[in-house]
Amino acid sequence: MGILDTLRTDTRLRAAHGLSWLVAQSGDHPSRLLHHPWRANPYPTYRRLRSRGDLTPSRLPFHAAATRAAVDQVLRGRDFGVRPPADVEVPGQFDLLDLSFLQRDPPEHGRLRSLARPAFSPKRMADYRTLIEDVAEGLLDRALERDGFDLMRDFAQPLPIAVISGLLGVPEHERADFDRIGAVIGASLDGARSARHLQEIREAAAELDVLLERLVAERRASPGTDVLSTLVAHTDEGGLTTTELSAMFRLLLVAGFETTVNLIGNGTMALLRHRDTWERLVEEPDLIDNAVEEILRYDSPVQLTGRWAHRDTEVQGVPVAAGQQVMCLIGSANRDPRHFTDPDRFDITRANAGEHLSFSGGVHYCLGAPLARLEGRVALRVLSRRAPRLRPTAMPTRRDTLTVRGLSRFPVAPGG
Repeated sequence: MGILDTLRTDTRLRAAHGLSWLVAQSGDHPSRLLHHPWRANPYPTYRRLRSRGDLTPSRLPFHAAATRAAVDQVLRGRDFGVRPPADVEVPGQFDLLDLSFLQRDPPEHGRLRSLARPAFSPKRMADYRTLIEDVAEGLLDRALERDGFDLMRDFAQPLPIAVISGLLGVPEHERADFDRIGAVIGASLDGARSARHLQEIREAAAELDVLLERLVAERRASPGTDVLSTLVAHTDEGGLTTTELSAMFRLLLVAGFETTVNLIGNGTMALLRHRDTWERLVEEPDLIDNAVEEILRYDSPVQLTGRWAHRDTEVQGVPVAAGQQVMCLIGSANRDPRHFTDPDRFDITRANAGEHLSFSGGVHYCLGAPLARLEGRVALRVLSRRAPRLRPTAMPTRRDTLTVRGLSRFPVAPGG
């Protein structure tokens, strides 16, 4: 990109950001979610949106679905898709990377998803458990040697990176790069904020493509039992194009990294802020399965996802015209008082905690949900068993993202 092109892009992106900010300042609650200070804690805004109804139009070109009924209907509805209709153009700052079947509607979605599905079979889950337990124990061995450590840097982040790296066959010496690249690509889900941010995203994607090219050559020379070897075989047999392989690799990295990192981080923060709950989990480890579901409900790692109306339809009685976008506010749906009693209360014994929508719904229900749940359960069980007096030593630092909600730093100490 030349200097003039960079300046034009930067001007366009900043103008779009500025317009969005002005709309937010005017009292448009859906657009406020895109900006500070509302983005840091979106739950009060969600509450206001739910009080206005199931679906709220923004002055920007989208509707916000805020209730559980509305979000569930859109996610499962056949009138909606993840791709816009052919006559609708998506702004460039939001159409940055190809993330395989996450961004495909049927029938392409089903074809691509079926190729990745064996990686998350029940048999694979049993195989992964030992790996996850070994990695979690090893990370805590090192972390607990010190008086204090950063939960995110030293535990929550390296655990899923080690697991997804093992699943994809990424060598251990390249995992630090894999971690860094994944964080940049994950942040791209909110769109590019500036020309510099856009360039960072493109550079990370290009770096990942170089890594993939090298790994593919190695798998062709010496196939293994990892998922990438299977996908390379599909490519050589004509089931996947090279471009589709690259997009699926990118998706598996982001999906395998972001959800679990923030499940562990958000969950540990919620547990330690509710000390009696943490202590109960320490005493009753069998509560771990329901605790993970409540964490996913209470502070979902993925807060929203978009859908496009492919024909004139309605959501909970509200008309939606073909070509309009609906932002499904998953974090709001998970705290809808019409579905969850006292929804702002963190309760690891909640009977219907598992009815959250944190893994989406319908045909796009998260393929990696079993792995994310397994990693969350193992991580929190190991943490509560080996560091029962764990305590924060400073305020955690939130990531500056909306779609993915999580922490960048969380200083903790094992306690006395």
